[in-house]
Amino acid sequence: MNIRKFSKLNQSKEYLRMQERYAGILLPITALPSPYGVGTLGAQAKNFVDFLANAKQKLWQVLPLVPTGYGDSPYASSCAVAGSPYLIDIDELIKQGLLTKEEAEEYSCATSDKNIGRVNYEALFYRRIPLLKIAFSRFDREVPEFKEFLKKGEYADFAAFMAIKEAHDWKALSTWDKKYRTRDEQALREFLSANEDTVLFWHFTQYEFFRQWNELKAYANARGVEIMGDMPLYVSEDSTEVWAHPELFLLNGDGVPTEVAGVPPDYFSEDGQLWGNPLYNWKKMKQDGYAWWTERLKKALTMYDLVRIDHFRGFDRFYAIPAGNENAKIGRWYDGPKEELFKGKEDWKIIAEDLGILDDGVYRLMRNTGYPGMKVLAFAFDGDPANEYKPYNHGENSVVYTGTHDNSTFVELLQDMSENDRKAFYDDLSSECKRMGKRFTYSQEQLDQPATMQRAREAAIRIAYASRAKFVILPLQDALGTGAESRMNCPGILSDRNWSWRVEENALTERLAKKLADMVAKANR
Repeated sequence: MNIRKFSKLNQSKEYLRMQERYAGILLPITALPSPYGVGTLGAQAKNFVDFLANAKQKLWQVLPLVPTGYGDSPYASSCAVAGSPYLIDIDELIKQGLLTKEEAEEYSCATSDKNIGRVNYEALFYRRIPLLKIAFSRFDREVPEFKEFLKKGEYADFAAFMAIKEAHDWKALSTWDKKYRTRDEQALREFLSANEDTVLFWHFTQYEFFRQWNELKAYANARGVEIMGDMPLYVSEDSTEVWAHPELFLLNGDGVPTEVAGVPPDYFSEDGQLWGNPLYNWKKMKQDGYAWWTERLKKALTMYDLVRIDHFRGFDRFYAIPAGNENAKIGRWYDGPKEELFKGKEDWKIIAEDLGILDDGVYRLMRNTGYPGMKVLAFAFDGDPANEYKPYNHGENSVVYTGTHDNSTFVELLQDMSENDRKAFYDDLSSECKRMGKRFTYSQEQLDQPATMQRAREAAIRIAYASRAKFVILPLQDALGTGAESRMNCPGILSDRNWSWRVEENALTERLAKKLADMVAKANR
């Protein structure tokens, strides 16, 4: 081959390789500004897509879009595949003539400043569903698209579950009348017939959610932005799945788990994390080739461009805690399905959350599936040059985060450190920057200054972008440089501060977009 042609070919291949490097932002839809107390799938979501496009971000990672459950968590949902009614855009329903502006204001869940403030989930629970029922009362049920949606029957179990739950004053599945809890055929048939309107309402919430979602995703893709979904490993005990498919879970004769999910004590939690989810009956699932999981993954990858699976290590081994325990100190490990579940799925667009206690089994699972794992910079700067979270040590098949939804923001992390720990962190960050061809310096006098913390945050972002990893994702809080007030979740703690942070509308400035775009361009992402 001609030397010049060979050189051009190599340049072309290198260019294409560079084009495959992604930068993105993590932001739950609930955190978007909106006039009614919670972010939705409407105009503000499209505005955020525009911001991402202007900032040269190719990915938007969202948290689970499912109905929130215990502790307002999207990881404890009443259904693993349904969309949250809270995310349905109210202004869109007004445009359709299903609501008036006055009704939307009357049932608003907004705080003093409509477009900011925290999400008030209690207000959402009591106000948003009644408002959506008003909209449904004016909805034309003969619309062909809705009739086709019903015909598919994808959300029949969810609609029935929610209707029965509503009839039981929203109490948990375990407290229902036995005939409904155990899905007695005659009782269920009679209930669904007598409560047809309520069942149809819950179908309507899914019809409208997915209609709005598909429109938003198409808008994002047209702007060059792909959307990464987030899939919890487990489902809630009080869920459609446990009700409709109890045989797929480890339950006793009364339909109650004897052991529940969590993780044991570690460096971050002396009590471990007690999640309380029912555990899968992997032996039963194996009998049909893990069909339930295959369908769940297929649906997710139809909904999103790629999917992050939370607590991926649970497929290798999972931790079981005796039901009723107050913490996760006592438990035992069992083998999961390992890579067998993912045979034939190696090319599926899946990101594996491989954080926490790792062993040879987890590393083997990651190698055999080939899915990208996660590298979190919050864990990187400990003085150990071999630390796998350091950008210099990242492999291409990785997703780099400055932090996750479960971590402190980067600024909060620095603020909470002792002076000695912060100095050690800065020294290690400075050393890593030097190895990566970047620069971060400080003086002793600047050690506790907020401006130095912000420069450290920017330095960390720059070396994250410069790493070999294919994907780099920043929580929006780290892109903004916000502190403890903006933390999304503190694992294992029930608090109205969890899952409730919202970004101020004026925070997404052209200046910030340009700054991110410049950093992305310099890193060839």
